[in-house]
This record gives sequence, C-alpha cells and structure tokens, in this order.
Amino acid sequence: MARKPDVFVRAVTPEEGRKLAQIARRSKVPVRMRRAVVVMASAQHQPFGLIAKLMQVSESYVRQVIHDFNAHGFEALDPNGGARTTTSSWCSCRRIRRG
Repeated sequence: MARKPDVFVRAVTPEEGRKLAQIARRSKVPVRMRRAVVVMASAQHQPFGLIAKLMQVSESYVRQVIHDFNAHGFEALDPNGGARTTTSSWCSCRRIRRG
C-alpha cells in the first residue's frame, strides 16, 4: 500500500509566523486559534497525522486547513473565511426559514 503524501503549508515568512503566533495566543475566537495552531505546526514540518492527534481533530480537517491557508492566506483562518463560504442576505435567510 502506498504511503499518503505529506501535506505542508507553504513557506511562511518570519512576519507571518509572528502573526500566526499572536493569533494562536490572543484570539478570542476558538476556531481561528485552532486553525492558526494547525498552520504553525505544519510550518514546522510536523506531519498532518501528528497534528491531528495533538489537536484532537481529524486528519481531513488538518489537510483542509492547510489547503485553505495555502490558497487564501490569513483569510482562511476566519470561521467564515476561506474557500467554503456562502453569502446570503437577510431576506434570503428569512425566505428559507418560512419555507
């Protein structure tokens, strides 16, 4: 059986590293904090399987966070940021609720 290729975040500049560390320490939003820690661990070349065990999340979550960060940068750390967002207006939300 072939080994899955390791997934790592793109090269992180020292400035970006400091920003990630600041987010990981001071963020009031748990999702943003968790994603920043995942990206920092990946930048230190820890394999995604180990990151998943340490963070107690799935391997697919770690891979998705890394891919989103590579594609969208710091925007991907936001709970509603990254590639998986959908925009809806207040009117469309009310229409959905009414049925």
